[in-house]
Amino acid sequence: IDEANSPNSPLRLKQVVLEPPEGDAGTRSVDVISNLDQMVGGTVNSDSLTTSYPAAKAPDQPIFNSVAEREVAQLTLNVIDQLHHQPVDVPTSQALLQPAIQQRVVSAVTEQLTDQQQTLFLEDESTTLAAAVKKTTQLMIDNSIDIPQVTVVPEGEVRYGYHTFTLDISGLNLQPAERDIVIQSLETNQQQTMAAGYTLAERTPADLIVEVLSAFDDIAYDDHAELLYDLADQVIDHLNGYLSEDGLRNVLSGNVRLIAKTIHAQLADHFWEEASGYTVTVSSGFTPLKQSAYTTVADQPVHYYRDTISDKKSIRQLLFGGFGRCLYPLQKFDSDTERLFSVILERDAQKWFKPVKGQFTIFYRNGSEQADYQPDFVAEIDDRVLMIETKASREIEDKIVLAKAEAARQWCDNASQHLLQHGGKAWNYLLIPHDKVKENLRLVDYQSMFLYRSAGV
Repeated sequence: IDEANSPNSPLRLKQVVLEPPEGDAGTRSVDVISNLDQMVGGTVNSDSLTTSYPAAKAPDQPIFNSVAEREVAQLTLNVIDQLHHQPVDVPTSQALLQPAIQQRVVSAVTEQLTDQQQTLFLEDESTTLAAAVKKTTQLMIDNSIDIPQVTVVPEGEVRYGYHTFTLDISGLNLQPAERDIVIQSLETNQQQTMAAGYTLAERTPADLIVEVLSAFDDIAYDDHAELLYDLADQVIDHLNGYLSEDGLRNVLSGNVRLIAKTIHAQLADHFWEEASGYTVTVSSGFTPLKQSAYTTVADQPVHYYRDTISDKKSIRQLLFGGFGRCLYPLQKFDSDTERLFSVILERDAQKWFKPVKGQFTIFYRNGSEQADYQPDFVAEIDDRVLMIETKASREIEDKIVLAKAEAARQWCDNASQHLLQHGGKAWNYLLIPHDKVKENLRLVDYQSMFLYRSAGV
């Protein structure tokens, strides 16, 4: 009331003008396509961006010598995009170079060329249609990493539930609240009191808690009623330890949803699921790299990836470039640890990139929910592909981090089984503490030190 009566109170002001902070240049969205799409399409990622480092020297010879060849290259990628859904015929990207597959691609591209395009291509004596298709195919293989689409589907009846457990409610110290409402007029300063009662009607305290718990989507009352009432009784016993009956009703009236959320959060830690078995399905042996969209500070240039950024908190708002082995010309990092690790990847990996949302089909269990996971980095080396996560040291043993790691490890095992059968490379998952990311260590050192294995293995 004192604040409301103040001349400076927002209630008393007629107009509020909000000015942006001085020097606030706002943000802009930057669409980033892969190097492959840029080379084939001839487009440049956000050509309005400036850089804080010298631009890379353009190649002496263009990759495609004519408009006709460039059109064939784009059609070739479109056909390959359709073929990657046929893992039996094309289990890896290398299989695209098989003569029979190349002939299928040439035939599909020819069907899509207009008469005018075919005429232009025939007039270009520098290359044949088959040669242009093969050149594009090899370009795709050189500028991508084979990422299978792997799904694990349960077989037979799937059962789920929650294990019986003892709630940790030692920190739940709810107190009765004053329920009367005082209304005061700001014009006359007259007051009136409205008494607010609290009643549980015909329901018991346990009924009220269980009713709110049953409203959660992942809790089936018919299957878990006994457990829900047991947990509700644990809370009531705890509250009865320091509250009167009237105080208990007061606390439940105002805090039943908070109590239910506390129980629900702990239920997630005791979730179980059983199935007769699981089937691993590979629907694609490789997948195209996805386009990404980043939000960055409007007036900031693209920074060189080796630049040390003094304000570490601003890194998430910046774009970095100047890469030689990254599959994208620009990348965005969530921390300086990631930027530093990119320096190691530029030195030791054959090729690498930071996956965007939707690039992988990896799901981990977060309580009763299935959540999507995208790792920090993917890097290809001589004999394998590494999926890499850099994490703050204090979070390495976090249950969610470990759940992601286990899901990623299983994905890598399933992907490796498919790829190794068809001449591809195995996948490994690395979980690296942030304080171990140092430039004097090599990628092979990280592979031996931080290869993730399941607990007990």
